[in-house]
Amino acid sequence: QVQLVESGGGLVQAGGSLRLSCAASGSIFSINNMGWYRQAPGKQRESVAIITSGGSTNYADSVKGRFTISRDNARNTVYLLMSSLKPEDTAVYYCYADDFLLNYWGQGTQVTVSS
Repeated sequence: QVQLVESGGGLVQAGGSLRLSCAASGSIFSINNMGWYRQAPGKQRESVAIITSGGSTNYADSVKGRFTISRDNARNTVYLLMSSLKPEDTAVYYCYADDFLLNYWGQGTQVTVSS
């Protein structure tokens, strides 16, 4: 089992930046992909950014060029640096990890971007 704990959400003005962090614990040796999803009110949860164990990344088109995902394997932590934030980025952001068998989720952290 893997446990994920997010931090770093909050309220920011449009054009600002935030960095989310997610620390993994438990069976961390089995983790493959890590990443971030988000869910806005009334919408489905969507993938924002994924990073593989080898460091390859994939971003949603809506965040390309504005968000950067990174991973510190020594600290078992994944980060999401969000820049040039827009009101439409407002959502609950969830940390994600998988181990080829199961998917794991954090509790979520609220990001609110004011116009």
